Amino acid sequence: MGNTSSRTQRTYPRTIHLGNGTAMTLRLMSGADVDSLVSFARSLPVDDLLFLRMDITDPRVVQQWAANIETGRSVTVLAEVSAEIVGYGTLHRSEVTWQRHIGEIRLQVAPTYRSQGLGRVLAGEMLAIARELALRKIIAQMTIDQPGARATFERIGFRPEALLHDLVIDRAARTRDLLVMAYDITGLTTQAD
Repeated sequence: MGNTSSRTQRTYPRTIHLGNGTAMTLRLMSGADVDSLVSFARSLPVDDLLFLRMDITDPRVVQQWAANIETGRSVTVLAEVSAEIVGYGTLHRSEVTWQRHIGEIRLQVAPTYRSQGLGRVLAGEMLAIARELALRKIIAQMTIDQPGARATFERIGFRPEALLHDLVIDRAARTRDLLVMAYDITGLTTQAD
């Protein structure tokens, strides 16, 4: 029997099946997951790490992430296969007073599980949690170099809102354009349930 977090009414852990039949467990992240999440991050291709907002290969950064979860600033759902993390979705809430109605979704999926619907499942989880938290607008940020991420968010109803030129700098000191996509939660339907 699953349990619920005080931050969400959704029941975790729970088992889902991807379109190809792969069974995986969705569960909430806790401080006990720091080492596993760092291992997951270190298994990602170098190109994936270029576009992350934080260096999640650094245990100190992931410990801060876990602290944000404890304070309610973030909610993270982990996807696991055989107790190994294969993806995550995070809903990060703004602490800026005039943006308290906004949440940001951050997703990452292991290459082996891409193009199988896991990103869409995790995004749907984050949208459902956002609705429970009474957020009104959800954003996702990505570089133009991430067409797969853009397609995932467009399929669930996100629309481009801004293109900011040269706003992101990668580890090789090259600048990239940042695309901001948004979703009006007030129009959310049961597609995220």
